[in-house]
Order: sequence, then C-alpha cells, then structure tokens
Amino acid sequence: MKILILGNNDVGLYKFRGELLERLLAEKHEVFISLPYGSFVPRMTEMGCVFLETPIERRGTNPLKDLLLMNRYRKLLKEIKPDVVLTYTIKPNVYGGMACQMEKIPYIANVTGLGSAVENGGILQTITSSLYRMGLKKAKKIFLQNEANLEFMKEKGIVRDRYELIPGSGVNLERFAYSDLPEKDTIDFVYVGRMMKEKGFELYLEAAQIIKEKYPQTRFHLCGDDEDNYRELVRELEEKGTVIYHGRVEDMRSIYQTIDCTVHPTYYPEGMSNVLLESLACGRPIITTDRPGCREIVDDGINGFVVRQRDPEDLIEKIEKFISLSPEERKQFGINGRKKVEERFDRNIVINKYLEAINE
Repeated sequence: MKILILGNNDVGLYKFRGELLERLLAEKHEVFISLPYGSFVPRMTEMGCVFLETPIERRGTNPLKDLLLMNRYRKLLKEIKPDVVLTYTIKPNVYGGMACQMEKIPYIANVTGLGSAVENGGILQTITSSLYRMGLKKAKKIFLQNEANLEFMKEKGIVRDRYELIPGSGVNLERFAYSDLPEKDTIDFVYVGRMMKEKGFELYLEAAQIIKEKYPQTRFHLCGDDEDNYRELVRELEEKGTVIYHGRVEDMRSIYQTIDCTVHPTYYPEGMSNVLLESLACGRPIITTDRPGCREIVDDGINGFVVRQRDPEDLIEKIEKFISLSPEERKQFGINGRKKVEERFDRNIVINKYLEAINE
C-alpha cells in the first residue's frame, strides 16, 4: 500500500516512530513522510521513506497559513493517492484530517497531547476543540495517549467511537537497555526537553541553584533546544558551575548512563512523556508532576517521586529526598521503573496497534 504520514517535525517521527517506519517498509509498503526538513530526514530517506517537504508553524495561529497548509495536504493527496494516511500532532490531525475527508481517503489520527490552547480554556479552547471536531470527524481510528485526554475529547463531543488508548509512543526496550546506576562521588540530575517555562524549565533551574549550594556533590545537566530565549541565563549558570548544558543530544543513552535521576517538572499538556519512559527503561529513577502523561508512568516512592505542579519548594524537597536515599534504594527505584515499562510501555504494543488499524 501507499502510506502517507503527516507530522510537524522530523525528530519526533524518527525517534518515537522510527520502528513503525521500519516495519511498514519491511512489509513492502511505500511510505511517504510530509513534514518540515530537519537533520533526521536523511536517516528516514536512507531507510526508504520518500520525503515531501511541508513547512509548518508548530506554534503559529495564522488562519491563512493554516488554510494554505490544508491546501498543500490536498495537493499531496491528489498527487500520491495514498491508501491510508497517518497523522500526528494538532495541525496534521486537524488540517490533514479535513484534507483526507475532502479527498475521501481513510486516515488514522494520533492525539499526542492537547496543547496549551486546549488546556488553558477560554476562546482558544473553544476554537481548537471545534477544529479537532472537524479534523477527527471521519477518522477510521483515533489513538489517544492518556485517560485525561480521552475524557476531555469525549466530554467535548470530539470523539464518540473509533478511539483507542495506547501507551504513548512506547519505548524501544532493546535500544534503551537497563544499566545499573554508576558508582561515583557525584549525584547527577538531568532535565531533558525543550527549554520552555511550561515544561518546568525555570523550576528546574531554581531548584538547581538552591540544591547545588546546599549539596556541592550534586550536578545538574540540561539537554534540549532553547525555545524561549533562556540561552543567556543558562550561560551564566554554566559559568558559575551550577548547570552543565549539553545542547540537543541526538542519542540520550550516553547521558542516561552517567546520571542518577531525571527531573521532569512539567505542567505542559503531555500525551505520554517519552523522556520519562526512556529514563525508566535505562533504569533511571524519575521526579515528575502528577499530571496526565506523567502520572501514568511515575509511582511515588517506588520508581521516583511526584511533585506538585508549579511548586518549587516541593520540587526541592523531592530532590533532597532522592539525595537522602541509599545507593541500594536508588538502584531498586531503577529496577522497579524498568519492570514497569517492560510490562506496560513496550513500543511493540504501539506498532502492533497501528498494523491492526492499517490492515482493517
């Protein structure tokens, strides 16, 4: 079959859905990928995918540009004539879904998170909910990644049937293999993700400054792109020895092997946090918030600690709590985390759900 995939960035498609691409290609399907160009595109074309450059403003709200995006999708559908379309993230789900309806082509949508516009309520929530309703109206299957997203979609009448919960993107358990915590004199924490306020980045920096002063043996690592102009602040903290900035890390396994705990104090509307899944798969305990996309992964006092959203004091307290654990207790947290992802978050679960939906 011809399978067209609509996404908004190359990183997410390759890192979290690369195994699905491999399976589709192995089954002799033609796979087309439509998204903005990025550094991971050559890897996907080497696999055998056909790349179709499609500019998208991920955080833009210009209706004219969104209309142009939908027309671009319609043009692609007419040219390729795919047998099925897979859509990921808000704009491809909405405008790709509308385009598929117009061209009468079956599509499978994946709601990877509701986004701030929906989370924060008000007129933007009303508009975005209406767009979702139109975009998902005739989807053959709608995958959702957490119970809270599903309940919201049902409450707003966006989905009524043809939906299914999946464990996020899952995690590749072979690639992210378990390893014991390293034996060393320091206790290392890491923040992984875009440098965004909603991701809890400022909370992490605040905690790092206070904890580092009190516990000199601690180290605080940063991995990710700067999306909200934090680079100058990070540079100042680097010079003081408060943080260690690694930039965007293409292969996080090398980082996870050297750290003791992943800190993810997000209050962003997550689907299912890949950062947390990868951390646990590697045997690294986690500290994160009690919110959809995180609460399903963390078990307080078993594989990590839960913190209240937007609460720097609670975050500091939980980091101190982790520091007070014995090496044996930290190791057990890591073992518990690995066991959980093996049981519930294996990426093969997600791949098989997609293959079933495509075959249907």
